[in-house]
Amino acid sequence: MKNLTPIPTATAKPARLAALKQSFQDWMSSSDPLVRLSRRLATTLSLDSQLTVIAEEFAALVPFDAMQYRHRIANRDFVFYTGKGGPHHCEYRLSVEGQRYGTLAFHRRQRFSDDELAGLEMLISASVCHLRNACHYIAIEQAALTDSLTGIGNKRALENAMAQAGALADRQGAAWSLILCDLDHFKRVNDNHGHVIGDHILVKTAEQLERAVRTSDTVYRFGGEEFAVLLPHTGEKEAREVADRIRELVESIRVDGGSTPLTVTASCGVAMHLVDEDPDQWLARADEALYRAKAQGRNCTRLFASIG
Repeated sequence: MKNLTPIPTATAKPARLAALKQSFQDWMSSSDPLVRLSRRLATTLSLDSQLTVIAEEFAALVPFDAMQYRHRIANRDFVFYTGKGGPHHCEYRLSVEGQRYGTLAFHRRQRFSDDELAGLEMLISASVCHLRNACHYIAIEQAALTDSLTGIGNKRALENAMAQAGALADRQGAAWSLILCDLDHFKRVNDNHGHVIGDHILVKTAEQLERAVRTSDTVYRFGGEEFAVLLPHTGEKEAREVADRIRELVESIRVDGGSTPLTVTASCGVAMHLVDEDPDQWLARADEALYRAKAQGRNCTRLFASIG
């Protein structure tokens, strides 16, 4: 067992505490540009907010016409842009301990002087660790909303999206539809061929769902073999067409299962959002339509409270 250094007996140190209090007051009231920049950046983990602070603080010392930040975080492109560009620019690739954290560029109509470039580098040095923390925060948030197997949104992400969609639908009067899609007899696949093959089919299913939908639609893994698709500005007829397209693409999946390729089918339930309906009610109606599809032979699509 590792020997730990004993903690010294605590004794009051009023002089040091008074010095600490004075240092904190000085830090809070300091007009030093680097102190003020660090102080403002330390108040938020929002990357948008931090970049807004950087634009304000940097421009007060080194005027520019436009600032742009780009980074790919959790497989998504993050872009921040403010101002209007000019023919002259300087660009910085941000890194901490060998890890890249995006590119920061400044544009303006006049050339930057050597002193201005040195000033920007000093300001960036004071900012880059804060930007790193904000990037990590986004990545952690995204991981919490992503299904680790398929890479699409998970149940929590679906719940958040449905709440936002319902609010938008009520406010704008727009049509939103929800599709629930469940793989038929999937337990047999796991039982007969193992979970590795089953997982491979789930990944292929997620890929086919994303092929079937528009860029404005979003796909989620809702449960073990159950998926969901949220479709903005989409009525029942169009949603049913998407659901049928999903079923056709899922049925086209072929996975090596030994002597013969493995195939799967899917059942789908569709429900449009109703005025003042909460997400649980909306989801329950889509689930009831899915239950009907399962009960009526599987490999089909059913709408809630609709004929057919």
